[in-house]
Amino acid sequence: MNTDPLALDNQVCFALYAANRAMTSLYRPLLDALGLTYPQYLVMLVLWEAQGQSAEGAPTVTVSSIGERLRLDSGTLTPLLKRLEHRGLVTRRRRETDERVVDVALTPDGQQLRTQALTVPGDMLCRSGLDVEQADQLRRNLRLLLDQFS
Repeated sequence: MNTDPLALDNQVCFALYAANRAMTSLYRPLLDALGLTYPQYLVMLVLWEAQGQSAEGAPTVTVSSIGERLRLDSGTLTPLLKRLEHRGLVTRRRRETDERVVDVALTPDGQQLRTQALTVPGDMLCRSGLDVEQADQLRRNLRLLLDQFS
C-alpha cells in the first residue's frame, strides 16, 4: 500500500466520491424508467415516507423540512420541485398563515409512482453486488460518518 498521505487511493473523500458517482450511474436506467433524476427520486422518497407515516393519505411537507432531510438548500430544491410539479407529481402551495412557508404534497400521480418505484431498492441491491447484510453495514458506517460531520 502506498503510504503517501496525498495519494489519491488513500483518500476517503475520493472513495466516497467515486462510489457515489458509480452508484448514481447504476440508478440512472431504473430512474429513467420512472422519469426521475436521482435528486428528484430522493425528494419523492421523502414525500412517500411522509405519506406512509400519515393517516391522512397525502400530507404536506414543507420545503424546508425536505431540505433538512436531504441536506439541500432551497436554491437547489426549488428547481427540482418545479420540475416535479410540472410533471404533475407534486403540488406546491404557500401557507396562507405564513407565506414564507411552502408546503409540498404528492398528487395522485405522485402517489401512484411509488408503486412503480417499489422495485428500485431490490434492483439496486442486485446491481451493487452486495448482499443485504453488507448493504446494511455499509449504510450504518456511512450514517456514522455523516453523523460525525453534523
